[in-house]
Formats: sequence, structure tokens, C-alpha cells
Amino acid sequence: MSRPLIIAIDGPSGAGKSTLGRMLARELNLLYIDTGSMYRAVALAVMESSVSSNDDVAVGSLAAQVSIDLRGDPDSMEVTLEGGDVTEAIRSEEVTHLSSIISAIPEVRRAMVERQREMGKRGAVLNGRDIGTVVFPNADVKFFLTAVPEERAKRRFVEEHAQDSSVSFDETFADMSERDQRDATRADSPLATAQDAVVIDSTGLSVNEVFERMMVVIRERLENTKS
Repeated sequence: MSRPLIIAIDGPSGAGKSTLGRMLARELNLLYIDTGSMYRAVALAVMESSVSSNDDVAVGSLAAQVSIDLRGDPDSMEVTLEGGDVTEAIRSEEVTHLSSIISAIPEVRRAMVERQREMGKRGAVLNGRDIGTVVFPNADVKFFLTAVPEERAKRRFVEEHAQDSSVSFDETFADMSERDQRDATRADSPLATAQDAVVIDSTGLSVNEVFERMMVVIRERLENTKS
């Protein structure tokens, strides 16, 4: 393949996009871009500024101005905001909640999509909710990962509970359901399955089983490109 390889992974919260995206990037020696971390960084920037999260124009303007970068290998990705390491800070429940809200603002999405396209020019594995439909509609391989809501909520709960033991499963499930609804119904770049995406339901499957299925698809695409 003469041009850099682009692999798009979309799907709802808790579908395994981040874990599998890192595994694929490591296996294929590609840059790993977790677009969700970029929206989280914008949310943190809003929280640390005097900008109101209800002011879409101001939030969009801030998103276009702040410096956000992803560094390191897939397993130790460092997220920076204005040069400072915010990898841990953006994982708080408050940032997670706000990132879901501000990610629905069209100006914020446009600012992030522009950066994601620039970062992915060298070849990358990107995960998010609109990678195969909006960011890289011509991606070489597109996946849409999903799982039943209960299982996705369990995965998310394990992550959140490890950081905050006061979080309950019911809270996680309710927040995830609300986020699913917001992602699917937003006017700008709603969560949708690209027409040519390979859909994988990971309910009841191990991470390694899903990874192997994805690698089979990628190998087939690469072979077809060569022939």
C-alpha cells in the first residue's frame, strides 16, 4: 500500500474501542489516536477557564485555540493540554460527563476533526464515534464495535469504580444510557455505523477473540490491496 494505513474504530461507550485500538496500533506499528481523549481535554480546558459550558460559541472558540497533543506508544499514551500532562486528570467523572456534552457542539467537533485528520496523515488507528463516517470516510478498514448495554456498562463501571469507589453500577448505567442517547441523536456527526464498516458485537467475547477477528479482516484487506 503506497499511502499510510488508516483504521477507523467506532462504537458506543464501553464497546472496547480504546483497548482494541491500542492493541491494533501496537500490532501494526501505527500511531494510536483516541479521539475521546481529545474531547476530554477540551472539557478540562473549559472547566479550568472562565468560559461557560453553556456558551456553545465560546466553547467552540476555546476548542479551536487550545493546544492538545497525544504522545507516546499505544500502551502509555500521554495526553497534553497546553503542554501539560493531563492523562489522569481527564479521566475524572466530572470531565467524562462534560466531554459528552461539549462533544455535541458542532464548532467543537469541527475543530477536533481538523486536528484528527492532520494527526492521522502519517497512518493511524483512530477510535471514536464518527471516524468512519466523518473524520476518515475513506479509511482503509472500518470497524463498528458494540455490545449489549448491560455488558458495556459493566466494563465502564470497572474502570470508574477503580478510580472512585463511591460510584455505583446504577449510576454508571444511567450515565452511559444518557450518553448513548446524546451520541445517537446529536445534530452534528451522530454516532452511526458506516455503510462499509465491519460490525462486531463483542457481547460474551474476550478482548483477544475480538482482536483476532479484527486482524483477520485487516489482513484480508491488505492482501486484496496487494493483488
